[in-house]
Amino acid sequence: DNINIAWVPGAFEIPSAVKIMAESKKYNAIVCLGAVIKGDSSHNQYIASETIKGVAKISLDFNIPVSFGVITPDSLEQAIERAGTKRGNKGWGAALSAIEMANLFIELKS
Repeated sequence: DNINIAWVPGAFEIPSAVKIMAESKKYNAIVCLGAVIKGDSSHNQYIASETIKGVAKISLDFNIPVSFGVITPDSLEQAIERAGTKRGNKGWGAALSAIEMANLFIELKS
């Protein structure tokens, strides 16, 4: 009940969804999850970089913790490994970070 999920078509669209969520003031924290998988060009680097910048700006502008769990694997196999198989679960880590930061923000504001 306390978790809302917003699906976006790609990583580049994450910041705009995060901004709407932050503007609503309904959330104590926002967790961004995804994978920008490397292709034949450097396009993935630009997408990942702009996504990070956008999310960080929203976090600062709206004073809300935004945890970034968007990974940049070299392959689909590597992405699956980082989603809870061989190399931990990056989404779980991002969620824990969001909870910790939400609690810290509440403490600092009181």
